[in-house]
Amino acid sequence: MPGTGSTATPNRPQTVEFHFDPMCPYAYRTSLWIREVRRETGLTVQWRFFSLEEINRAEGKKHPWERAWSYGWSMMRIGALLRRTDMALLDDWYLTVGAALHEQGRKPHQPDVARELLAAMGLDPALVDEAIADPTTGDEVRAEHDRVVAAGGYGVPTLLFPDGQALFGPVLLDPPTGEAAVRLWDAVCTWLEFPTLFELQRPKTGADLQRIVEAFEPYLAGRDWQSIDRGRVVDFGRLGAARGSDRGETDG
Repeated sequence: MPGTGSTATPNRPQTVEFHFDPMCPYAYRTSLWIREVRRETGLTVQWRFFSLEEINRAEGKKHPWERAWSYGWSMMRIGALLRRTDMALLDDWYLTVGAALHEQGRKPHQPDVARELLAAMGLDPALVDEAIADPTTGDEVRAEHDRVVAAGGYGVPTLLFPDGQALFGPVLLDPPTGEAAVRLWDAVCTWLEFPTLFELQRPKTGADLQRIVEAFEPYLAGRDWQSIDRGRVVDFGRLGAARGSDRGETDG
């Protein structure tokens, strides 16, 4: 006889909007997982933007759109221009700049490196200058950022679902693959059944923090900004200070 428990697969959305800032190492790892879910299930991923520079902007400092070049913001403006042609180009752009920063320790947030990466993708490096010269690319980034803020969001990765619900995370160090990636997706989808379930978090031990610092070595070498966790600078050189998820970045 069947047991009283249920092993039914939760209702899986057919699409998800994945808000990211290419500056964030956690969002990049989660993006690798959602790509795996897409491969395994046919999920449609709509890549959207969120600015950690803006959400963590110190009082009195310029907004990222007020600067001639701003690290994450400008990378996303390039992505916005590419997306106008094909979402797949933004998909490739995010994967390319993410791997450059978070795996190779390069600086895709610098214009010359951004041009090199576009050329490596077989695209015109002049798209960097075209994106920055077009103010509407910034308008697109800002509108998508504001949408997350209006939903109560504060960082990345943030997932927006067709029913209007928003979830922050999952925050991952080692993105699962194959069947394990799908099991995690089903766990995330299960959260949608409980709209007043707000938070479930695993505390980080000293060993966990050490693993995070080691995994983030390329990112730490490539970044030109401070990492911010809900208004507090995260000192990766002191594991005791690196508590919580890296929910924000700032270019100082």
